[in-house]
Amino acid sequence: MRLAEYTDYTLRVLMYCAARPHQMVTISELAEHHGVSRNHLMKIVTDLGRQGVLETTRGRGGGLRLLKDPAQLRIGDVVRASETDFRLVECFDPGSNQCSLSPTCRLKGLFNAALGAYFKELDGMTLADIVEPVPAPATGRAMSPRGIAGVSPVAAPRSLRQPARKAKPFPTA
Repeated sequence: MRLAEYTDYTLRVLMYCAARPHQMVTISELAEHHGVSRNHLMKIVTDLGRQGVLETTRGRGGGLRLLKDPAQLRIGDVVRASETDFRLVECFDPGSNQCSLSPTCRLKGLFNAALGAYFKELDGMTLADIVEPVPAPATGRAMSPRGIAGVSPVAAPRSLRQPARKAKPFPTA
């Protein structure tokens, strides 16, 4: 099973915002940080705003930030809301199941149990568990004493990457 890129970037948006609890984050900032198109991120941010997870403010000085406490956002709930299909095998969908083995096959039960275990693990972790806030600009200290690994940049999948910009040559005297 593989998460859709949409879900991957939904989690990255939430992690980035959770790491900056007292800061408005812009879509341009997110796009540059993750190397993904603004349009793709706008769809994600719009959905998260509709779900009541993000506060979005338009205009000058606008941006987005988490509306919910990261300790209340379970990773499993985020994945369920972002993914569109958890049918691991054809027989998970009784409406379109054409498998001739269905009456005697035990594979569906095995995959169903594995999917349950997958979500049990994801439900056991919150956004706060996987993100450490970045240092606050004024004090230079992190906003939380949690000893959890921080958010580090991860390259976007090739299908979502923006073309690389050529660096301008450094002027020499």
